[in-house]
Amino acid sequence: MKYKELSGDLTAKGHKFGIVISRFNDFLTKQLLQGAVDCLVRHGADEVDITVAWVPGAYEAPLAVSKMAASKGYSAMVALGAVVQGATPHAGLINSQVARALAQIALETGVPVIDGVVAADNLEQAIERCGTKSGNRGWSAAQAAIEMANLMKQM
Repeated sequence: MKYKELSGDLTAKGHKFGIVISRFNDFLTKQLLQGAVDCLVRHGADEVDITVAWVPGAYEAPLAVSKMAASKGYSAMVALGAVVQGATPHAGLINSQVARALAQIALETGVPVIDGVVAADNLEQAIERCGTKSGNRGWSAAQAAIEMANLMKQM
């Protein structure tokens, strides 16, 4: 049986990317932003085709992502943030609401929305996922955005 297979490549050239980033825990999120921009540029994006919008916290990210995605000016969106579990269940509530909202925005707008919000049990885990031994979630989120932008272009 012959079938058609679609797969996005990792070429960012010619695409526009929106990044919405949380100012809360900015000592972590700045590392995520650096990783995301580095990934996009290394894969061929022009820096002028990257728009970064800062929001107060991860909870506010979906509104900004929604506004940017609805403009149809971006090939893909990346949401970045760092939510670290404290003594209350607040972090889990934030993480699940943000993830759900970002997925809904992608479905409603048809624009790929990549959830690059780090959800960590403690500060050590967050630091590891924001650019040390566990990699940089900003980089991997940007890479997924590139792939999805190219896949959507094929469809």
